[in-house]
Amino acid sequence: MKATEKVTDEDTIKILCPRLILIKNEPGLQWLIGSPFFPPFTIISTLKSIHTSSSSSSPDFIKESDDLRTLLIKGFDVIGALVAGGSSSDDGEKNAREAIGWARKLREFVIGGGGENLENRELIGAVAGLSGGDVKFFVERNGNVTAVDSVVYEENQENFVWERGCLFRCNLPIKMPVYFPVKNEADAEKMYLRAAEAVASSFKDPLATYVVERLSKDISSVPQPVIIRGVDLDFNTDLTNIKLVDDKAAQDSDAKKLTCAHFCLKSKSSPGLISVENADVIQVSVLFNSSGKSPKSSAPLAEYFPALEEARLFFVNFELEVLCYVAKDLLLMSAISKLIIPALVDQFDSMKKAVLPKLLVQHPQLCSYHFNPPGLLHPITVIYELNYGETELKQVEVRRSLHTRLGLPFDRPLLRIANALDFSMMKDGSGNSSKRKGPSLLKDVHIGIPSSGVSGGVVSLVQGSYEYHHYLQDGFDDSGWGCAYRSLQTIISWFRLQHYTSIDVPSHREIQQALVEIGDKDPSFIGSREWIGAIELSFVLDKLLGVSCKIINVRSGAELPEKCRELALHFENQGTPIMIGGGVLAYTLLGVDYNEVSGDCAFLILDPHYTGNDDHKKIVNGGWCGWKKAVDSKGRNFFLHDKFYNLLLPQRPSMV
Repeated sequence: MKATEKVTDEDTIKILCPRLILIKNEPGLQWLIGSPFFPPFTIISTLKSIHTSSSSSSPDFIKESDDLRTLLIKGFDVIGALVAGGSSSDDGEKNAREAIGWARKLREFVIGGGGENLENRELIGAVAGLSGGDVKFFVERNGNVTAVDSVVYEENQENFVWERGCLFRCNLPIKMPVYFPVKNEADAEKMYLRAAEAVASSFKDPLATYVVERLSKDISSVPQPVIIRGVDLDFNTDLTNIKLVDDKAAQDSDAKKLTCAHFCLKSKSSPGLISVENADVIQVSVLFNSSGKSPKSSAPLAEYFPALEEARLFFVNFELEVLCYVAKDLLLMSAISKLIIPALVDQFDSMKKAVLPKLLVQHPQLCSYHFNPPGLLHPITVIYELNYGETELKQVEVRRSLHTRLGLPFDRPLLRIANALDFSMMKDGSGNSSKRKGPSLLKDVHIGIPSSGVSGGVVSLVQGSYEYHHYLQDGFDDSGWGCAYRSLQTIISWFRLQHYTSIDVPSHREIQQALVEIGDKDPSFIGSREWIGAIELSFVLDKLLGVSCKIINVRSGAELPEKCRELALHFENQGTPIMIGGGVLAYTLLGVDYNEVSGDCAFLILDPHYTGNDDHKKIVNGGWCGWKKAVDSKGRNFFLHDKFYNLLLPQRPSMV
């Protein structure tokens, strides 16, 4: 490489990702991710390099490229690398050059013979200290390394991504026949690879047809599907050399001139936060036509080729489902030829390799899922082997590896199948992922309520979503005795919505049945109207969910404010709803507002004693969900001084 040059005005690093350094105080290498549809040197995310070469400290490029080819959806790619834990500023340029070299080599492995001019690609090299501060950036173009001081952190990251682009989705089931001689099983692998090669080449078949449409129940406002033929596609031009087209071209009736904006109903000027969950999603269906037009009519002709020896036939099933990020101003034809088809080829290749070692035994049941974990601005794709249960060690290790690469915590499930994006709900516009019997319940009713009135306090709240369970729901009359049952149902709904469990929220009878099964209650308890308290709730959570609980006892309601610091720590570290039981009443605690200096505090109470319909405004205005002080402005005690209280603090399971 040549000597370092001076920075130019056009060299500005734009950072979109909320966390540039995934794990502080830990040396390592991170891949910087960008998009050909963004301005140069725009970083949308970073992925930790987790495979190291056995012979050196450099990455294992074969394993890294195999992982990233599956994980990164098309439309995003590696644009550089960051070395965390640089020893001194003198080594900054040297480390950055090495990082750029690694990034370039990884791109060679990921893209392969994709036709891109890798030598001329502008890449980023970055060096950071162990603490994550003082990141030094360098860029390389045409072999010259440039130190960059101009760094911009984008404030509206999600708007930046989704105002410019949309998602293309394509699912394609394939049933691939494989023949091989019975007396020579060694030929099975050769025949399998030959059949797979034929399937992969069919994706670019000139006779293939691609139907592009936006799926929606409201068909009145959706454009008609567009048909694109394989013979019209250009597979030679590099994506980086394709110019985007002005939105006005989307009004053209010629399919060859239509842009992706033709199917994007959300205006760039529409207010509100844009995210993956409400991005424009466009469906592509692939149709293969094995017959062509003939100049004259003729009867169908079938040819028979007898096998030279006894052969065996078996089928290998592939369920491809790919997701791509596409600029709205890109031509539909380019989106299919440069993104959808390469994505299908790559995913098919990954699944083909996974099947090969078990070709003549039980084929792995492979399925791709798309996720948008917290802190990531774009979806990722993961291929899971469904022959194993999600709790089996092999699947757990796969998820732990993904958590490591993405910098995700190891104490909560974020990449289980239940966490996957559900595009059927996206197209319906409901966004309601709670799958329960009967009508859906109100969720997160505390959002938007008035402040507590604690001056200078620090608010600590429940982390994640929950359902509001209260008296008389589901046509069941539990008024006067079922408040603790309802609080337990709210707590279990939290564990469901955070994907720690897939069990249904239990009914009162099922809660009673669980207590009888563990021997805490006699059989006559089932169907009764007997109260339960914090201890019984802990038994049920342990039996049904395997969740352990911490219990705090106070002799009087007057002592509860003294526990505010401990409760605040619970919400910050565990984030689960708390059940408060005292006397004959039970409440659900969703948070505290606590001023450590003055001792002033307030409790965010969700009251299960509400008996009305699920009207959010009525619930909030009636005080059924709101901040309560131990002593209100009129001198009334919310928590009774002559009653003892038990607080049930469910502990978040440490699992992935």
